[in-house]
Amino acid sequence: MAADPEPTVEVAYARPDRQRVIALPLRPGLTATDAIEASGIRKEFPEIPAQPLEIGIFGQRVELSRVLQPGDRVEIYRPLPDDPKERRRRRAAETGGTGKRRNR
Repeated sequence: MAADPEPTVEVAYARPDRQRVIALPLRPGLTATDAIEASGIRKEFPEIPAQPLEIGIFGQRVELSRVLQPGDRVEIYRPLPDDPKERRRRRAAETGGTGKRRNR
């Protein structure tokens, strides 16, 4: 009978043109911050800000101090280029609410 595999966690980051998922061994007390630093992902993606850093585990936002569990995937979120609500307001103003741009 084979021994149970060592528990792992993952750190993930994605850009429109590229994504990376890095697996790490889980050690007791490993936090999301610890995993991000141990992954070396900031060297590969220097645009990842030092702070404030928004992260989640499988789509649920969590604190950087979160202690990880076996199988967790720490997702590093990129800032939105625009606030979606503000973008909709601008589009509505441009189209007059018709969905088609007005002639100027």
